[in-house]
Amino acid sequence: MAVVLNELDTKFKYDVANEPGGENIKLCFACGLCTASCPVAEIDPEYNPRKIVRMVLLGMRQEVLSSDFIWLCTQCYTCQAHCPQNVDFSDVMKALRCMAVGEGYVDPLFVEQIREIDAFSQKLRHQMVANILNRKSEQPKVDPAELADEVLRNGELCRGDKG
Repeated sequence: MAVVLNELDTKFKYDVANEPGGENIKLCFACGLCTASCPVAEIDPEYNPRKIVRMVLLGMRQEVLSSDFIWLCTQCYTCQAHCPQNVDFSDVMKALRCMAVGEGYVDPLFVEQIREIDAFSQKLRHQMVANILNRKSEQPKVDPAELADEVLRNGELCRGDKG
């Protein structure tokens, strides 16, 4: 990706810093601990939190807000636990998502689908943890794949696609 100087928005980092969650974005010194600790970067080598922050600081508003990458963050807060500058990358991602929606880079239907995915993943995680905890009391085990199929069959993720 080429950086075109006359297309940079020099106030973008200030706009992000003014959003709830984006306050510390300018403190980043690109150490890379966010990317090194990120579980998404571990499974998707193209996902790079440090690069996203650098793009914000450079003023690449359109590239960042139209990027699919801002939607891949799972909000696990691992990056925040490792950041020596307290950048709160997960919160920065929330701020960028809000800005992308507010500035018209994202279809509202997409946002609703993301909400459904978030609810589904939280329910699945809850059930998986409960399954592990219930093993101690010899209660029936819940297979995560079966649970996912059940949730999908009930239409909790894909409205209108009930199986």
